Amino acid sequence: MRVDVVTIFPGYFDVLELSLLGKARDRGLLDVRVHDLRDAAHDRHRTVDDTPTGGGAGMVMKPEPWGETLDGILADEGADPDPLLIFPSPAGEVFTQSMARELAGERQLVFGCGRYEGIDQRVFDAFAERGRVRLVSLGDYILNGGEVAALAMIEAIGRLLPGVVGNPESLVEESHEEDGLLEYPSYTKPAVWRGREVPPVLLSGNHAAIAAWRREQSIERTRRVRPDLLPPGA
Repeated sequence: MRVDVVTIFPGYFDVLELSLLGKARDRGLLDVRVHDLRDAAHDRHRTVDDTPTGGGAGMVMKPEPWGETLDGILADEGADPDPLLIFPSPAGEVFTQSMARELAGERQLVFGCGRYEGIDQRVFDAFAERGRVRLVSLGDYILNGGEVAALAMIEAIGRLLPGVVGNPESLVEESHEEDGLLEYPSYTKPAVWRGREVPPVLLSGNHAAIAAWRREQSIERTRRVRPDLLPPGA
């Protein structure tokens, strides 16, 4: 998969050189290219924002640098003919694990990281006429910019690519996967730590009993923390 990121803070994405995604990049499973939006701002101050038309607080990102940068990415010789443009935005649809799985099937994703009061609406409209554009939100809160959201989405999507996670079975039973339930509590050795014991059922060797306990724990945790995720009758 190829991932392009447009931002005014390219250094934000150095973290993608670490851990599993860094290894995936080294092995050619994930091709991440970060583009500095200010390279398309041609005044002496490399300006990418201006005051909102109609008045109001803050600044809005100008369409010209975005247009030039995205045009260059889409025209690149190695670009996919139908990439998906994603703009992190509190006005977008909520990012979920099922969306991460859907997006992991794309050949190229382009993330546009807005700042200030957002990006001129005409950027979304213009590129939606040429291809696929989605505004995506991490949740009901506001960040200073789209970089944190893009990083979260890239990690959630990237770890689902074949070969990125060493043991594919570790992806099977995760929070928000089976029936949309939260994941059950996990334990390891020692069997007793600071007077706290591992639940005896996990030491029993009875796999059916362990599976039933884990299912029960998932339902109970979901009921307590995220009742909105409970399936009917659970």
